[in-house]
Amino acid sequence: MAASATRASSSSASTFGASSASRALQLELKGLQSEPVEGFTVTCDDNCLFKWTVGIFGPPGTLYQGGYFKAQLSFPSNYPYSPPTMKFINTIWHPNVYENGDLCISILHAPIDDPQSGELPSERWNPTQSVRTILLSVISLLNEPNTSSPANVDASVMFRAWRDSKGVDARYADRVKADVEKSKKVAQEDGVKVPETVEEYTVKHKKPEPDSMEIDEDYYDYEYESDVQDNEDDDEHDDDSGQGDD
Repeated sequence: MAASATRASSSSASTFGASSASRALQLELKGLQSEPVEGFTVTCDDNCLFKWTVGIFGPPGTLYQGGYFKAQLSFPSNYPYSPPTMKFINTIWHPNVYENGDLCISILHAPIDDPQSGELPSERWNPTQSVRTILLSVISLLNEPNTSSPANVDASVMFRAWRDSKGVDARYADRVKADVEKSKKVAQEDGVKVPETVEEYTVKHKKPEPDSMEIDEDYYDYEYESDVQDNEDDDEHDDDSGQGDD
């Protein structure tokens, strides 16, 4: 009886967590659609709230200028208590991006004390972070790679050689520019106009309405309240069951 009650309680907690994450993601998506982060587009994949597609425009004045890099954000069921993961879909040569596309950045690392990583706990994920802060961190990382803990060692070596030689060693720049050119074909396939100037880049890029996910706040409020009620009912059931055993 106790084991059955424990399973029911765990199931309710899992459902409640997923519902809370859904509600949090709905609110974040609405905020990003109404007030986009410059240099980005954000949409849900096939109306799946836990998988988002991010379009990243290379910032003007950097090697990535003119580029259009797509990435997928995958959210856990207990978001925002655990961080999402971010994986680039098209190729991007960068010290902090693994060759399989996975992004390595402090803000997406779980908030644990890991002295070996060289990261402070304050640099890691915490529930007050959001997709908006992730995107801003990504832009910062594109401009200033973290070469002290690289995900792509070869890219890190090339970047340092390019930086220290003040551009004389052009291997890194050539590799990045090749990826930028490839990304322009992806932008063309997606029907996306890539900003080339600062003026174009600072425009808030909104995704066309047909691709935007409609947000029904009443539905999610109802779902959230229902889960809370179900959780309370399960707790009362567990209490009654315990009294019966006595």
